[in-house]
Amino acid sequence: MWFGACTSSIGTWMQIVAQGWLIYRLSHSAFLLALDQFLAGIPIFLFSLLGGVLADRAERRKILLGSQYVQMASAGILTLLVAAGWVQVWHILCLSFVSGLAQAFGGPAYQALIPTLVDREDMPNAIALNSIQFNMAITIGPALAGVALAKLGEKWCFGLNAVSFLAPIISLSLIAMRYVPEKPTESIFASLKQGISFLRRQDSMEALILLAFCMTALTMPMRTYIPVFVKDIFHRGPETYGNLLSLMGIGSICGSLAMAGRGNMHNKGRFALIMLIGLGGGIAGFSLSRSLPLSYAMLMAVGTCMMAVFATVTSLVQLITTNEMRGRVMSVYNTAFRGGMPMGNLLSGWLVPALTAPVVLSANGLLLILLALYFLLVQRRVAAL
Repeated sequence: MWFGACTSSIGTWMQIVAQGWLIYRLSHSAFLLALDQFLAGIPIFLFSLLGGVLADRAERRKILLGSQYVQMASAGILTLLVAAGWVQVWHILCLSFVSGLAQAFGGPAYQALIPTLVDREDMPNAIALNSIQFNMAITIGPALAGVALAKLGEKWCFGLNAVSFLAPIISLSLIAMRYVPEKPTESIFASLKQGISFLRRQDSMEALILLAFCMTALTMPMRTYIPVFVKDIFHRGPETYGNLLSLMGIGSICGSLAMAGRGNMHNKGRFALIMLIGLGGGIAGFSLSRSLPLSYAMLMAVGTCMMAVFATVTSLVQLITTNEMRGRVMSVYNTAFRGGMPMGNLLSGWLVPALTAPVVLSANGLLLILLALYFLLVQRRVAAL
């Protein structure tokens, strides 16, 4: 399972790099870069709650398989369009929406499946180790994409991504464990209402979900606008773009390894908020930097802090949740975490043409610092966890 997820994640990140580069090459529009990320993320925001209900009412493995098939088909279609020379920006935008729709149902099923494979006391380590495979992909995928873009062209990145989905499909087919839900007696709407009621009964859960939304809304636009920094500020090509994302991935792996090494630590909430301050500082530093080596260092720091916050907050949500409610609760968390991405990208897509990318991203970094200080000093429910 770990190898399959890692392989498909590498392919996905190759496509993300190539897709952003292709859109900017075809249109030279910062707004279309943000719109692509918005369309990839908005289905997750809209449909993850429904995906969580289904994850508690059906076999999670089958939902995941369906999600992988749809994403593989989308990557295959994009490969053919680019190879034939027919690709237009609207093709890319439509396929991003389809892939996001598949992830809206696959994401809650995947996050609900992981805890059924490990013991409760090993949950923080499992989440951190799962984050390592994700960030290995962020490291390896962009580096491979940079080389493939420079030497072979975008179609190879898309084609390799399509092939990479075979690994998780095979891995999921080999998993012997099955989640067999009890036969539901209530409607889908009633099941969803139960999940939301469970969330509201937990004192700190609402704060964690708000924190997840704000974190991604303010952090992800930086990754979206890296092509703008590469082309318009540093005047470099796709290899530099791949290097920047790879170094961010290396920092994320360091953060994941540190989290796995710490295990089931105390004061998780306070630690997450301290790392959030570091994340905001790293984003602001990258935005204001005009030195490529300094930008490399800032992105490594961003990757480390981002993964420390992500792994800690996710483990807190998983530990609070019961297994029979896990799909619904994780769908709400996934809606907030992934929903922040399109919202943040859409807002930045309007602001960047008027204010420039460095100004908008440095403001995002400052807002992250203020958010962390609020939860540390004023509303202390997260800091007390």
